[in-house]
Amino acid sequence: MFSKTIFPALRMLLVLTVITGIIYPLMVTLASQALFPAQANGSLERVNDVAVGSSLIGQANVDARYFWVRPSAISYNPIPSSGSNLGPTSATLQTTVAQREADFRAANNLADEVEVPVEMLFASGSGLDPHISPEAARLQIDRIAAARDIPREQIVALVEAQIESPQLGFLGQPRVNVLLLNLALDGLQ
Repeated sequence: MFSKTIFPALRMLLVLTVITGIIYPLMVTLASQALFPAQANGSLERVNDVAVGSSLIGQANVDARYFWVRPSAISYNPIPSSGSNLGPTSATLQTTVAQREADFRAANNLADEVEVPVEMLFASGSGLDPHISPEAARLQIDRIAAARDIPREQIVALVEAQIESPQLGFLGQPRVNVLLLNLALDGLQ
């Protein structure tokens, strides 16, 4: 009885472990490396052969000379990848959003009637979003032009050139990848 149930079960465990634990992951890895090598290797952006970040993950930056990305509830750490889980009635969330709005307004010298884009106030669900809206990027142009002593028109042209269309023309919204925009900004000088 023991040999009729246990040994076939152990053989099946071994076979399925080899198939699902070795063969399948190896085939998926090889296929992704062959078809999408940049994405399979993390979509790393390099400057002088040094990786400076991934175009798929937002990076903290509060330097006045650079565009700012959407806030993160996890400090842009890709390991936990989550939001804050704070609901709309949370006093902590309300205080955090008010502080983010005040900070963004002060840094960019915005008038009270200028609406701050929502992505600059709330962290994303993943905490890793590398994109902001074109409107959020445009609100930061004057700050960056002053900090870098670059003509405003040059930065406007750069932002407009970096706007990505919705995927397939209808999925999502127009967006700007902040890392790519900041790398292009560094290329101006």
